[in-house]
Amino acid sequence: MNDKKYYDESPTKLFKNEKHQVSFIENEICKQVLLLGRYSKLLIRKGLGDFPELANEEFTYLYRLKDEPFLTKIQLIEKNGHEKQTGTQIIKRLLEAGFLEEKNDKDDKRSKRLNLTKKGEEIFHASVSDVNLTSKILSGKLEKDEKNELLRILKKLNEFHSHIYADYKSADINMIVKIFG
Repeated sequence: MNDKKYYDESPTKLFKNEKHQVSFIENEICKQVLLLGRYSKLLIRKGLGDFPELANEEFTYLYRLKDEPFLTKIQLIEKNGHEKQTGTQIIKRLLEAGFLEEKNDKDDKRSKRLNLTKKGEEIFHASVSDVNLTSKILSGKLEKDEKNELLRILKKLNEFHSHIYADYKSADINMIVKIFG
């Protein structure tokens, strides 16, 4: 996209026309992150097209449990960056599909631990190559050093936001800005 077209479509142009004070760079980062999130969901949906039981969220839950078996429900939800209600719905779908099993936590009787079933293992392994193809497309035509730099920056941003997610879930935006802004 050329610079003129980019500027013409920029939300900051609207804000300036309306006399709102905005930070161009932060607004552009926000816009780009939001768009990439939407593009990635679309591509992942296409990549998992042969697996109608899986959406992006379901696959990431299987992936996480493959990497870290026997997490509690809350641990799994938090490691995937979801709200409790959303994560609970995803887990429920995976349990109903027979991809996960629940076991009582031996230390905390109120808590359940989750693990992949044989069926969950099978669909994970069957779908992982399609997800890898999708990842290649999502990485775009960046050079290897560009991918490494992007990954470094994204990890830094995720580390920052995971701290806010973990420790300031109930804080309002003004409190978060006061602490971190």
